[in-house]
Amino acid sequence: MLKDPVLDILSKDARVSLESLADQSALTVDAVAAKIEEYQKRGVILGFQAVLDEDKVGSQDVSALIEVRVTPERGGGFDRLAQRISRFDQVVSCWLMSGGYDLAVIVKATDLRGVASFVSQKLSTLDGVLSTATHFKLKSYKDGGFLANVDSESDRLPVTP
Repeated sequence: MLKDPVLDILSKDARVSLESLADQSALTVDAVAAKIEEYQKRGVILGFQAVLDEDKVGSQDVSALIEVRVTPERGGGFDRLAQRISRFDQVVSCWLMSGGYDLAVIVKATDLRGVASFVSQKLSTLDGVLSTATHFKLKSYKDGGFLANVDSESDRLPVTP
């Protein structure tokens, strides 16, 4: 739970009306609108988007998690290289990670060749990128905090003798 109820409510449902936000947070509609505008200006709210079930909308896009091992830059650490990688259109998310790799990069392309082309022509050619490991998404069960492909009849495990 976030400290500010406006942010907490918006993080769960970005479509909530200003009136409902005002009721739930005990603020006026104008105060809620001002808070949201201020949060957007400060970069606290990065954007709003719908979380889609890609199977149901018929998307043929391919998603991949690419683990990236890099050499930190003198004076810039991991940040500059991570920011360069984040600017590519194919990159959906880019995180600094602990463990065997330094960055986790989520990429989306129209097909496998698009991901392969991104890795071989853009990502791996950057100075400081030492190695990559690409994992393709096969199926989504939960995305952005929402369950996907939920079949209400499959909630019960089959009973076998």
